[in-house]
This record gives sequence, C-alpha cells and structure tokens, in this order.
Amino acid sequence: MVSLRRSIYKSPAQLRSMVEPGLITAAALEAVRALIAPGVTTEELDAEASRVITARGARSNFQLVRGYRHTICASVNEQVVHGIPSSRALEPGDIVSIDAGAEYRGWNGDSAFTVVVPDASRPDIVAEREELSRVTEGSLWAGIASLASAGHLAEVGVAIQSFIDDAGHGYGILRDYVGHGIGRKMHESPSVFNYRVADPGPEVRPGLAVAIEPMVVIGDQRTRVEDDGWTVSTVDGTAGSHWEHSVAVHDDGIWVLTAPDGGKAGLAPFGVTPVPVV
Repeated sequence: MVSLRRSIYKSPAQLRSMVEPGLITAAALEAVRALIAPGVTTEELDAEASRVITARGARSNFQLVRGYRHTICASVNEQVVHGIPSSRALEPGDIVSIDAGAEYRGWNGDSAFTVVVPDASRPDIVAEREELSRVTEGSLWAGIASLASAGHLAEVGVAIQSFIDDAGHGYGILRDYVGHGIGRKMHESPSVFNYRVADPGPEVRPGLAVAIEPMVVIGDQRTRVEDDGWTVSTVDGTAGSHWEHSVAVHDDGIWVLTAPDGGKAGLAPFGVTPVPVV
C-alpha cells in the first residue's frame, strides 16, 4: 500500500507545481483553436502551439515521446487520436481534434479539444459532428464532476459512459485508449477508463492527479493504426471526437488544471464548484 500511495498520490506542493504547466497547455490550445479555419494546415497549428509553449518557458511533452517530433496531435474526421501534423489543409465540415501538453519545471499538463470547421453547404454533416463533439465534451465534464464525490476511480468511467448512453445516439467509446495519471511524466498510473469496468480502481482522495479523456465515435468503436504508426482511425470511417483535461484532487475539492477557470463553467451544470489548488 505504501508503494502505491507514493506512485499515484501527490503532495500539496507537488499539485501546486502542476498548475503552471496546465495553464501553459491551455494557452497553447486556445491559440491553436483561434487559427482553425478552412485552408489552414495542421502543420501551421503545430507551429502555433510550439510558439506559445516555448514562449512560456516550457517544452512540448509530446516531443519527449520516443519517435514523435511534433508539439500537437491533430486528428481529422475518421482519425480519432494521435494524428500527425502535416501539410494537410483543413476543409469546411472537417471535425478536428487537437491534443497537446506542456512540461514546465519537471511537471506536466495534457489536454485536448474538438471543433468542427464551419460549412454552410453541408449543415446536416456539421450538425451531426457538432453533436458528437458536444456529447463527448459533456461526458468529459460528467467524468470530472464525479471526482468530487467518487470513492474509487472507476466511477469516472461510469459517469462518462452513462452521459454518452443517455444522449441516445448509439455512439461508440474507444476501448483500446484510455486516460491516465499525470505528474512528473505525462503518462503515469493509474489508467482512467471511459466506460464501466469491474475493478473499482484506486481510491479517489487528495493527491490524485489524472488526465481524463473520452474518445467517442459516431459508429463502431473499432479502430486501426494507420501506416504512419501513430494515427488511430475508425475502421468504419465514421468521425471521432476527443476531449481531455488534467484534474487534481486536493484537500478542499477538485481543480481542472488545464482550464483557465479551473473548470467552473464546465462543472456548473453538474452542481460542482472547483476549488483552487493553493
């Protein structure tokens, strides 16, 4: 038990050290989001994220992953996660998921969002994809909100899946890719499932820091890794969405490290008020 506690629970001082990398990650994603438009390449989005992160004295933790040289992952349409930035230009109606993280003074942030590029000529497709993104984001906040009262980490997956199921669209939830602990490394134990599992998982108590990231698709949840060895795409070719935040559980409550307001707006519909890490 002592070993487990040391591996996944942080001290108050360590949680405080995670605030700045979370805010840097949020700033990078905000800058990228402002650039998304038809004709913009995913390489250009990658360059903007790199500019923001380095200007804040941090570095991309994605570039610390062996074999990966980019600052973001940019996944378009049937690509759900781990898409590699390239000269591909965004087109009207594309659904785009951007994932990024920053390391600052040895601590990490990790976050992702999804947006649909406007397309007045295809309102039905845009509406379908915007609903997918809305439900995925909502499930993320449902999972985060559950941390405020959960006894064990598996309750996060119950909350996420329940939100998605209640939407009534029959969306698929990726099973092969899940959330994770975060701290000195971008990816740490424990795993954070986005669906119901039998194992209750570790206790949710002060010191827990996790990245919650539902990955949801319009059709079947089965995926394949493309020839580039990174990009994860749906087998049936249907669109996917990915939302993520890094969250800290502390003595006074929960705080979303990668949201500038700590998660206040996202958590309000669930009756949860985040409390800053101090």
